[in-house]
Amino acid sequence: MPATPPGTPVAAPEDPYATVRTRRYAGLLLMAAVLGVPVSAVAFGFLALVSELQSLTYTELPRAMGFEETPSWWPVPLLGVAGLLVGLTVRRLPGGGGHRPAEGLVSTGAPAPADLPGIALAALLSLGVGAVLGPEAPLIALGGGLAVWAAGRVRRDLTPQARSLVGASGSFAAVSALLGSPLLGAFLLMEVSGLAGPMLGVVLVPGLLSAGIGALIFTGLGSWTGLGTYSLTLGDVPPTAVPDAAGFGWALVLGVAAAFTGAGIRRLSLALQERVERRTVVATAVMGLVVGGLALVYAETSGKDGSEVLYSGEHELGHLLSGSAGYSVGALLLLIVCKSLAYCASLSCFRGGPVFPAMFVGAVGGIALSHLPGLDLTAGFAMGVGAMCVAMLRLPLTSVLLATLLLGKEGLTVMPLVIVSVVVAYVVTLRLTPAPVDGGRGQPEKAA
Repeated sequence: MPATPPGTPVAAPEDPYATVRTRRYAGLLLMAAVLGVPVSAVAFGFLALVSELQSLTYTELPRAMGFEETPSWWPVPLLGVAGLLVGLTVRRLPGGGGHRPAEGLVSTGAPAPADLPGIALAALLSLGVGAVLGPEAPLIALGGGLAVWAAGRVRRDLTPQARSLVGASGSFAAVSALLGSPLLGAFLLMEVSGLAGPMLGVVLVPGLLSAGIGALIFTGLGSWTGLGTYSLTLGDVPPTAVPDAAGFGWALVLGVAAAFTGAGIRRLSLALQERVERRTVVATAVMGLVVGGLALVYAETSGKDGSEVLYSGEHELGHLLSGSAGYSVGALLLLIVCKSLAYCASLSCFRGGPVFPAMFVGAVGGIALSHLPGLDLTAGFAMGVGAMCVAMLRLPLTSVLLATLLLGKEGLTVMPLVIVSVVVAYVVTLRLTPAPVDGGRGQPEKAA
């Protein structure tokens, strides 16, 4: 490389934070703060509506039809009808009901305003009747889309960069309290977007501002309505011992097991998705019948509630940990099989997010292995959650934080074990993942 001739002026390096010092950026910060209020209120209303639909379809409707308690076969026809409606929504409404959950959490930007009704309807139909998915993906899409639409009504001269920043802030506000802490939602979106360096700070500041305001709105609305905040919580966590050599050995085992389990779930769900898309309406109804049938099999075989196979599993994590003594190893293994297969079927056609079911499957696996010598219950629970999350999402930092912050002070104790299990699961998962194909649609490598 030739040397620069003497006297030649050297261009000054571009200031990556120049945008932050402008008045336009200050205006965007103010806009993000203002939009965080209605967006978080809409997100709270969405979660409240999902909860009411679940209560209506599985508690009030059976009672209205004369049943003293919900029959174990009830999910089969209900999910079949829901699958039919979701298939029609995906086929007929703009936007295809949002992103395909089998492809993971994908950063595609805020959806168009015309796509928002279809995204909301498909998610409500899926989550309200028990599909094995979480609300995080629809909330991210709805929060970003609503924020961009509202900002466009206020200022029609927004640049594409400003639209992206406002959309990200809306997504931050929508998931601010869902994972139990605004920071967890922020880390999730940071890893999904793949931002790094100075640009991370440019986007992160308004996002954190929206997330903080959104968390306050969630808390206020939860207190005012008496509905709670719909945040991920566990309640009482059993105490755990300081990690030892046996614990680190189990971290390796759990990491490898989660990687293979996650690879199997992901590949099966993508294969099913390819077949579902050939006849969307009929095939989605069939997958709904499959999910309901798996809940029936679990209920009749184990004597437990079939709802443990349904839904995201978010609200069952605390009961699973505190009431683990009431589950035999056989019941736990059956729950893993039925929940994983229902997860695959739901990922292939329904609309929602993949985070909470992955946490649930990992937690059940960790609890089942804790019956063996050398593995503490709480440590097994935490390592299973972290390892399975990273196997399905490939977001290592978020997976570690989800598994540790969720457990409070006990999470700090088991954090070294969780880190080892997450790293092992992450590396093995990448080794098991086929190389991405240029231009291929639906490749899981495009997630995160």
